[in-house]
Amino acid sequence: MEAYETYQTPLSSRYASKEMAHLFSPAHRFKTWRELWLNLAVAEKQLGLPIPDEALEQMKSNLDLTAEQFDVAAKEEKKRRHDVMAHVHTFGQVAPAAAGIIHLGATSCYVTDNADLIFIRTGLTFLLKSLAVVISRLSAFAAQYRALPTLGFTHFQPAQLTTVGKRATLWIQELLWDLRNIKRARNDIGFRGVKGTTGTQASFLTLFDGDHDKVEELDKLVTKLSGFDYAYPVTSQTYSRKIDIDVLAPLASLGATAHKIATDLRLLANLKEVEEPFESTQIGSSAMAYKRNPMRSERVCSLSRHLMVLHQNALMTSSVQWFERTLDDSANRRITLPEAFLTADIVLSTLQNVCEGLVVYPRVIARRIAQELPFMATENIIMSIVKKGGDRQEAHEKIRVLSHEAAHQVKNLGLENDLIARVRNDPYFSPIHEELEQLLDPQTFIGRAPEQVDKFLKEWVQPALDEEELKVAVADGVKVELSV
Repeated sequence: MEAYETYQTPLSSRYASKEMAHLFSPAHRFKTWRELWLNLAVAEKQLGLPIPDEALEQMKSNLDLTAEQFDVAAKEEKKRRHDVMAHVHTFGQVAPAAAGIIHLGATSCYVTDNADLIFIRTGLTFLLKSLAVVISRLSAFAAQYRALPTLGFTHFQPAQLTTVGKRATLWIQELLWDLRNIKRARNDIGFRGVKGTTGTQASFLTLFDGDHDKVEELDKLVTKLSGFDYAYPVTSQTYSRKIDIDVLAPLASLGATAHKIATDLRLLANLKEVEEPFESTQIGSSAMAYKRNPMRSERVCSLSRHLMVLHQNALMTSSVQWFERTLDDSANRRITLPEAFLTADIVLSTLQNVCEGLVVYPRVIARRIAQELPFMATENIIMSIVKKGGDRQEAHEKIRVLSHEAAHQVKNLGLENDLIARVRNDPYFSPIHEELEQLLDPQTFIGRAPEQVDKFLKEWVQPALDEEELKVAVADGVKVELSV
């Protein structure tokens, strides 16, 4: 019962994937700290510092923390009011031969900031793979409905026809831009490296008796051991918090895209044209048993707003870092960075679930088209009459009058649009009566929409997903099942 008596964030307890939740877990964080301490010790020994092999072996053998070690660290932090030193002490207890050299020459940000950069880069990779799968699923939907006419909307008022698949390509295009932006942010991530308390590397220069070359080599060695190609050339005590801005910006942008897609789907659900998946045992309302609320799309919107707002934290935190650092970034970042990644992860998994189960109702779509198409066809009717020798202005006036009469039927009397029946019954239009069916064929109103879908999927989507890591992600992607 204890777990139910303490607040837990629903991001990890209710929604997030196991991989993303584990990435920012205490167990993974402090194991990463220990790996960083080991990398530092290995590099220092390689460059001549007297670190015994036994120390390195004990460190390697104790990278994972036990429950007892977490208890020790908690007691130490309460006593010392310093989380890093609490874990230095705890690590030294299980690796006694290394106790005197753990964290040698380093400042706290050696482990905290470098670990964050590792988590950020890994988290962005997780998101790229998830996003590729969403794009793949939505692309299959676009291809399936490439030529299905549907009423377009501008200002949420009836407009010219498009197709269900063409509308989906608008969503996919924005997701492709998110893919590009997240990839760019991931590939730009560097390593803080070993820079010392204010970024001058003074402590390491002392360790190596003033040998600048060895200090530079130490930075390169630790960077390589930690899996990075390069370290930021200059830092203060921390890596610049502007990096957090650059990371959270594309995640916020992804939130905007997801919110737009989910909002469109919510509106389409109201029109009963397209719906998200709805299980046979799912309950839409505790009071109104008939309801089929688009709760998954609503969840995407809800969490996307949170994701967009988190970027503001990064902006404000970066702007108020005084000189070489202030600690008012710490508590904020402990919340903001994990929440941003967990939220983005949940948005993508929920969106994937929705895309994998979208239900389209062609007859409802066709009925709505039939209600509006007669008005849209009036220009074609006028042109056809003119081709038969009629006068354009006279035809325009005839259509104007009949259109207003039909609009009265629809708006004031609540009846069906009978404009075409009125055209059929008017002798003036008898020369084109046989052409009316063709003039009202929805396929003649969708322009190049199907061809645009084909070209877009072939020339833009497929090349983006053909990159090896994304191709593997799509191939290995499994259907998302939501537990709530």
